[in-house]
Amino acid sequence: MIRLKDLHERKASGEKLVCLTAYDATQAHWAAESGVDILLVGDSLGMVVQGHDSTLPVTMDEMVYHTKLVQRGNGRAWCMADMPFLSDASLEDGVRNAGRLLKEGGANMVKLEGRSDFHRQLVQTLSERGMPVCAHLGLLPQSVQKQGYRMVGKAASEADQLLIDARHFEAAGADMLLLECVARPVAQRIAGTLSIPVIGIGCGPDTDAQVLVWHDVMGTTVGGAPSFSHDFLAETGTVQGALKAYVEAVKTGQFPK
Repeated sequence: MIRLKDLHERKASGEKLVCLTAYDATQAHWAAESGVDILLVGDSLGMVVQGHDSTLPVTMDEMVYHTKLVQRGNGRAWCMADMPFLSDASLEDGVRNAGRLLKEGGANMVKLEGRSDFHRQLVQTLSERGMPVCAHLGLLPQSVQKQGYRMVGKAASEADQLLIDARHFEAAGADMLLLECVARPVAQRIAGTLSIPVIGIGCGPDTDAQVLVWHDVMGTTVGGAPSFSHDFLAETGTVQGALKAYVEAVKTGQFPK
């Protein structure tokens, strides 16, 4: 099984890490067998599994349930699970619900969105209690009603703030950082500055790891996949072939361009 120290060592050595969402045991099994390093049980399930138009309706019970399924099929990869919308409404809620994902769901790590002082305090609190945490900056799907879907970090002031926030989260005890739709030069700068692994989605090729949604890799996303994604199934013809092609493309720097 891959451990957190393995991921940190691979970042230090320059090896690219591969992350993919998974929502059930079968997806987890084949992803892990194909060499995916990190499985993300994402609240994106609200859109690609449940058919909602955002991640907001996903509940804590649903996240625990899907994390259990993934961990039943996962024989190798590090597994992190999303804290769903309002599961961290207070420090007490955040600690309790993160504990549920680790104890009931069997996750190895929790991921939480947000850049406020409260979120940094929650990261520190969870870290002090021995819970591995991945922070999430850039485009925040749980804040889409206010922020919208857009590339983050094009303006100099916003780019500088992203770097400041990333450093603060690392100092607070975050073990990994996920950047979503952050301008490539900013993502590159953050990955080069932090000692913890930085996962990117829609951020260009310069982060330590890449993550995609399962359905985007397979070309089955209703309404079409985002422009930064790639349909690996169309090129290979089988699910296992698509997964291996995705892993190989990330490891060798062929994806993303």
